[in-house]
Amino acid sequence: MAEIRNYTMNFGPQHPAAHGVLRLVLEMDGEVIERADPHIGLLHRATEKLAETKPYNQSIGYMDRLDYVSMMCNEHAYVMAIEKLLGIQPPIRAQYIRTMFDEITRILNHLMWLGTHALDIGAMTVFLYAFREREDMFDMYEAVSGARMHATYYRPGGLYRDLPDSMPQYTVGGWRNAKDTARLNANRGGSLLDFIQDFTDRFPGYVDEYETLLTDNRIWKQRTVGIGTVSAERALNLGFTGPMLRGSGVEWDLRKKQPYEVYDRLDFDIPVGVNGDCYDRYLVRIEEMRQSNRLIRQCIDWLRRNPGPVMISDHKVTPPDRVAMKDDMEALIHHFKLFTEGYCVPAGEVYAAVEAPKGEFGIYMISDGANKPYRLKIRAPGFVHLSALDEMTRGHMLADVVAVIGTQDIVFGEVDR
Repeated sequence: MAEIRNYTMNFGPQHPAAHGVLRLVLEMDGEVIERADPHIGLLHRATEKLAETKPYNQSIGYMDRLDYVSMMCNEHAYVMAIEKLLGIQPPIRAQYIRTMFDEITRILNHLMWLGTHALDIGAMTVFLYAFREREDMFDMYEAVSGARMHATYYRPGGLYRDLPDSMPQYTVGGWRNAKDTARLNANRGGSLLDFIQDFTDRFPGYVDEYETLLTDNRIWKQRTVGIGTVSAERALNLGFTGPMLRGSGVEWDLRKKQPYEVYDRLDFDIPVGVNGDCYDRYLVRIEEMRQSNRLIRQCIDWLRRNPGPVMISDHKVTPPDRVAMKDDMEALIHHFKLFTEGYCVPAGEVYAAVEAPKGEFGIYMISDGANKPYRLKIRAPGFVHLSALDEMTRGHMLADVVAVIGTQDIVFGEVDR
């Protein structure tokens, strides 16, 4: 008899398919996984502790850097927690813009997931397609906040500013002649809303392209059907949320079940899977992109018809107008106080959660009446999903680990925090 012994091997933390700094210690029986032990904490930045040392309004930018693929959704939960404690509500126009950008962020996230998941499994083309669309969406982020990724656009009481009336234009330069520049600027002649609407007209066709490449692809189905199967009951017990839970057939979505902002005024469907495997989770996320497109269209229609403020006028919480600040002493004092010591929030505790692209992203905050949180706890969906990796991969082959990590859509900024 040949001597058979189990091997223990490392997967990551410098592995292209680990989606960040994940170290997996795998116990192998030949090619079959007997145990998978995730080691995390290699990207720990103490976000929760840092937020407890700073005034409330100075930690919004930290939230962008948690799940750094769905930036504005993280800000949203944090800002909603502060608003709950303060007992304020943003103007209705700000709520519609927040809802629209949450859905833009969802598409941004799912495009990143689709491109990298397909790349892990061996499909190169989808990655290039998905990143082509991401460029347009980064332009939307940049037009509204000045930053391509880490926007810091949501503020307690509303938004940093209203949607701009014009889009930045490409200029003729060393790399582009006049013809190329005109082609790139073709859909940038109007406002940001016009640019977003043009994108929503084109996007369903792009999703069809992704599906043509993958949905009935023999190799894709061999790598995902029946892999990492989780039953509905088990998914609930493990604490799954988002597409991981809906892929197992549980129709749970905070936008429908515990609506925030204006989701209860909009029309959309919750896609759910049947088998709870990697393929079903893929189909759920593809359909979510189509539903997000629907939601964005409805927000655009409303925003075109309804101008108005995007920030409450209480200058104890929100900064005064820049123009007023130049010639009004009161406004200058408000501005100075707000950006040096911030504002004091009434004592109490609150939990605010949004349906982020990866699942339920929640902020648990305790205030002791000071100008900074007494305690901040972040509920990251990726952390919960990663804890189920052992159960999902046991008995599968080594190559299937890559498919399961991909289907979990993990980002380590929020896992390690």
